[in-house]
Amino acid sequence: MTLSPAWLDELRARTLLSGVIGKTTKLQRAGREWKACCPFHNEKSPSFTVNDDKGFYHCFGCGAHGDAIRWMTDHQGLPFIDAVKELAQAAGLDVPAQDPRAREQAERASTLHDVMGQAEAWYVEQLGRAEGASARAYLAKRGISEAQARSFRIGLAPESRTALRSALKGVGDEKLVECGMLIQPEEGKREPYDRFRGRLMIPIRDPRGRTIAFGGRILGDGEPKYLNSPETALFDKGRTLFNLDRAAAASRKAGRVIVVEGYMDVIALAGAGIDEAVAPLGTALTEGQLERLWRLDPAPILCFDGDGAGQKAAVRAISRALPFLQPGRTLRFLTLPAGQDPDDLVRAGGRQAIEALLDAPEPLVERLWRHEQSALPLDTPEARAGLKQRLAEHARAIADRDVSYAYASDFRQRADALFTPPKREWQPRPPGRPAKPGDRRGAWPVLRPVSDAAKAMSRTGIDPATARALLSGLVRVPVAISEHVEALSHLVFADPALDQVRSALVEAAWRGGVLEGEALNTILLRVGAIDLLQKRGRANGLAFSFQRGDADLERARRDLGEVIDVMVKRSELDARIAEATARLGDATNDGAWEEQQHLQRERQETDRRLSELREQAGDADI
Repeated sequence: MTLSPAWLDELRARTLLSGVIGKTTKLQRAGREWKACCPFHNEKSPSFTVNDDKGFYHCFGCGAHGDAIRWMTDHQGLPFIDAVKELAQAAGLDVPAQDPRAREQAERASTLHDVMGQAEAWYVEQLGRAEGASARAYLAKRGISEAQARSFRIGLAPESRTALRSALKGVGDEKLVECGMLIQPEEGKREPYDRFRGRLMIPIRDPRGRTIAFGGRILGDGEPKYLNSPETALFDKGRTLFNLDRAAAASRKAGRVIVVEGYMDVIALAGAGIDEAVAPLGTALTEGQLERLWRLDPAPILCFDGDGAGQKAAVRAISRALPFLQPGRTLRFLTLPAGQDPDDLVRAGGRQAIEALLDAPEPLVERLWRHEQSALPLDTPEARAGLKQRLAEHARAIADRDVSYAYASDFRQRADALFTPPKREWQPRPPGRPAKPGDRRGAWPVLRPVSDAAKAMSRTGIDPATARALLSGLVRVPVAISEHVEALSHLVFADPALDQVRSALVEAAWRGGVLEGEALNTILLRVGAIDLLQKRGRANGLAFSFQRGDADLERARRDLGEVIDVMVKRSELDARIAEATARLGDATNDGAWEEQQHLQRERQETDRRLSELREQAGDADI
């Protein structure tokens, strides 16, 4: 099928936009336009306008904008081609002819939809008969009213191998097998038999509301508890979400979409007035299902049971989602109390019980951090390093560079905070009182948190000569980049061009691990680092071991790591000195001057150690 721009323009011209939108949204005339409360977000005063002359709608509140086709896809949840067909039929336009194969597939699918519709009607009829008493009692026990059962078209498959086949004998076994309603034995010439027997039947629909499959819940004992239709020409399990046809419009009004684990959870939430819930079909969320969810909401809420299986499902969903995260596209999580599901919560506390949890969903980054932090004990250096490694791998799995770097930075900060022991404030020794054994007052203070203002005062950066020496060492010993990537991410070089090189190396290390060979050269060329590092020799008296061409690589690697550690400590001390200096003017802070002096002496100690490293490089037989 080929839809030319001219044909689509003709379709739009023949479509009265206000008539299409007015079917589901109450419009009021406002001059040459129509206005309404926006159907895409909650609002009290109208900011949604429809202009028939220009053929578009626009919301000044949320920015929703489009034509008739966009309305059918975004608000009604239809695929593009289905939206076009529906509008064309209303406008009296013939859709351009399909090629023979596509026409044959469309006719076959149409026939199969009719078959599924007949099966659904027959199942609903069986639920209302005398034989459906036990099934109706089960629904009542689950808190599902007759109105809800009618709304979801719940039915009953009798405990019989031939009941559906006999009822739809006019359809023919071949089509029923093709729809997945009958099972055709492979061996011999045995006749096909009903797939669903003794089960409560819940229709699964496509975005247009057409039944394409069924989910069957067993009424007595037996396994499996839930049985889905097999994949067919109509039913692609990995791209289908239960209740999507109803939830699409509801999600835009509610400003959210909720993913729960099963059909009954969806039905229970709908009974409480929460219609924007969907469920996967017995499997972990797939990439196709995630794409459909993100079309409805940039941050769907995944609601899982508090048991181990629910938590594993949450982690699987995160793993699937990470490569596709983008700015403004994420997931949120809701963990239910242990032993409860949405159905339990709604029956116990009504809508308020579930809304109280939905008001504060957990961000994806928080959920992933919590999972990895609790996965293994963190009582050894190796275990703590393992945590950092796992988190770095998760960050690198994100394809979007900006989001990947943001996750890596967030994880580093969390790990640093977790592994830093509690600090106590430094206190000056009262004047005239001698020190007692174990009295730390007046001694070098344990480092305390530094304010953002102090950090800003100290970010003049590392001088260009030292920065160039560090970069040349990293290029010579590239394994050190990944070994010290966290420390390097906290440094700031005074020269913006050199700092750009540092940032590029840090980002590449977080995304790809060890850098070497062609990969490293490509990064250096991209940021113009080759010319910058030509000056790396022994300028300004610098002569670290890692700058010497004949240096032992292990010695260079060790010295490079120590210089990086010294520079990080010196940057921290600069920030603390700036903070202490800023407090000198506070007459109530008697200890600021003593603290400043201690910090400055420590700063001098780091400079002395840096000088030693230079001298050792010159004296040692490397």
